[in-house]
Amino acid sequence: MLEVSTSASSWPGEDPKTNLIPKRFCAFEYPTASQLAGVAMAEVIPAAVLRNLADKLYEKRKNAALDVEGIVKQLAAAGEHEKITAVINLLTTEFTYSPQANHRKGGLIGLAAATVGLTSDAAQHLEQIVPPVLNSFSDQDSRVRYYACEALYNIAKVVRGDFIVFFNQIFDALCKLSADSDANVQSAAHLLDRLVKDIVTESDQFSIEEFIPLLRERMNVLNPYVRQFLVGWITVLDSVPDIDMLGFLPDFLDGLFNMLSDSSHEIRQQADSALSEFLQEIKNSPSFSDSAVLLLKSVDYGRMAEILVQRAGSPDEFTRLTAITWINEFVKLGGDQLVPYYADILGAILPCISDKEEKIRVVARETNEELRAIKADPAEAFDVGAILSIARSQLSSEWEATRIEALHWISTLLNRHRTEVLQYLGDIFGTLLTALSDPSDEVVLLVLDVHAAIAKDPQHFRQIVVFLVDKFRIDNSLLEKRGALIIRRLCVLLNAERVYRELSTILEGEPDLDFASIMVQALNLILLTSLELSEIRDLLKQSLVNPAGKDLYVSLYASWCHSPMAIISLCLLSQTYQHASTVIQSLVEEDINVKFLVQLDKLIQLLETPIFAYLRLQLLEPGRHIWLFKALYGLLMLLPQQSAAFKILKTRLKAVPSYSFNGEQLKRTPSGNPYQFLHQMPGGSQITEDGDITMDGGNSHNGINFAARLQQFQQVQHLHRLHSKAQVQSRKNSTSLSKNMVEAQKQEEPRRPQLSEINVPTSRSSSKRSPQV
Repeated sequence: MLEVSTSASSWPGEDPKTNLIPKRFCAFEYPTASQLAGVAMAEVIPAAVLRNLADKLYEKRKNAALDVEGIVKQLAAAGEHEKITAVINLLTTEFTYSPQANHRKGGLIGLAAATVGLTSDAAQHLEQIVPPVLNSFSDQDSRVRYYACEALYNIAKVVRGDFIVFFNQIFDALCKLSADSDANVQSAAHLLDRLVKDIVTESDQFSIEEFIPLLRERMNVLNPYVRQFLVGWITVLDSVPDIDMLGFLPDFLDGLFNMLSDSSHEIRQQADSALSEFLQEIKNSPSFSDSAVLLLKSVDYGRMAEILVQRAGSPDEFTRLTAITWINEFVKLGGDQLVPYYADILGAILPCISDKEEKIRVVARETNEELRAIKADPAEAFDVGAILSIARSQLSSEWEATRIEALHWISTLLNRHRTEVLQYLGDIFGTLLTALSDPSDEVVLLVLDVHAAIAKDPQHFRQIVVFLVDKFRIDNSLLEKRGALIIRRLCVLLNAERVYRELSTILEGEPDLDFASIMVQALNLILLTSLELSEIRDLLKQSLVNPAGKDLYVSLYASWCHSPMAIISLCLLSQTYQHASTVIQSLVEEDINVKFLVQLDKLIQLLETPIFAYLRLQLLEPGRHIWLFKALYGLLMLLPQQSAAFKILKTRLKAVPSYSFNGEQLKRTPSGNPYQFLHQMPGGSQITEDGDITMDGGNSHNGINFAARLQQFQQVQHLHRLHSKAQVQSRKNSTSLSKNMVEAQKQEEPRRPQLSEINVPTSRSSSKRSPQV
């Protein structure tokens, strides 16, 4: 604590004998006769003293003040307090409130002198003495303001603790004077401020409760001198053991954070020092269950959380780092105490995970893990909906790391609070579907993990697949760019056969024929090429001998009908070669277009891959797989001879062994078809290339009705042909309409129409892209 003498001789620059300001600060003004005429205290204070008190010469005012001090001292000794009151009133009304600057200066010196004369009796007259001095702090004359600081300094030295009653008014005045335009006034205010701090730190009458509202009101001032003044007071008060500044931390915390971005390095440093001290006090608590808990209970922690969350998003890097550091410490210390504020805190952490500053990213990630490690229960005010809302909003962040962590939070909530999360499924489902178009593969995979976690419930499985198909329908580019990734991942997470069956069921009744064709072609390509779908391919290869394979074949066939090439691929994969040949021969002129030939070209390329190795090996037994040859030759006949695919397939077929068929293998069937071969199966069963299984010499059947399948394919393809013709007609009508409108415009007037004025019907297929097979 600063040592301050109670004598009236410690003001800088004072005359040590007179306790008054040196002559160099005095103005040269004399009171007029009219100003002195109304003085009625001549019997107490001689007129000459009053005249000298208002003199423009400093020496005369100084001597007059000494006279006033002596007079008041005598009156106090005699107990003449009424006369003392009259003297103070005279100094106030006739001097400190005078329009003459020298009068005001004299009045201030006189009040200080009167206080010194009163000594121990000064406290009972402070209500008269202090207000006029405080009023002079706002005087237009800088010298008067300086004398007011000097007067109050001397008054404070005399009364000490009794001075506290006026603390708020004095603090308010000093706050303004700290930014005074006059450097001398600032210096004087600084010295007075030091004395007031000493008095407050040693006083037991100071009320922090009454002071905090005033401090809070001033914390948003931008003036650098005021900011230094305020930080100084916060630091001093926090150092007093009997004053609980932590309990009122929310009231000035935002102001301190605001100062961290000040243009002045000194102010930033002071604010940071103050904040560090407060944080250290919390961390140094013996245990969180004791004083730290009391801290959280004694303050409005909700307000503190709001402040920290807001400041964590500050454009100032240092402010963000400080805020996220505070949040980190509170999460570590608070634990379950922070449950009601999880959402707000998470909203601050997630953006900082992608901060450009590495220090901030490190602290944010650590805080995120600490927060996720805390297992809270909805019964304990843990708001699952609020957390989901924050995570959902961060899925639209421009930063990949933030989006990834948001998805991790959704997954965490699904694992811990599945029932509650599913209640908000409608709120997050659209956002999760949109996230499938994210440019980051890692984000898309995490989104699919979330979808798969939701789809564990049967009632949500179909919902997710339906929404996914709708998403592909709306956004063809998503199907083209991410379709394979999405479908493959879902097959891994949700069982490939289940996913494909559900997709096939949905696409079977798809009203948008163009989209259905594109989607089926995409699914077929994924089926033929993806490692994740190897089990489905193995099952389909057994379609003729395995009821489960047959059932899957029939299930996929219904939607694969939307694409002739997809059906042919399915038949080749399932070894239903005779049906593949029949489908190829059922194609008509409209089916064999550029798109079909492009897909056929890619199928020929796929036939050379390891996936169809079994098919190429079957060519070693031409007598046993005659329908395979017929199907492949059928495809060859559809290809242009100059195409690369034609040459590849022709070369492959030329490599087949040329030995003749074994006559014993050739059996004429009851239907009279000479190309239907019977394969011996274990247990005496026989299987034809069409998949008709016969048991016990043909008494029972469990095969695939290929006639019905072919009819189904032809009906769907008929719808596609009608749709294509309607599109062509629509385009013709649109062209004709456009020409007629142009002619009409030419005949009517020379004004050229805007494109927006012409209503040209367009078909949905015009925006569709050709699938990749």
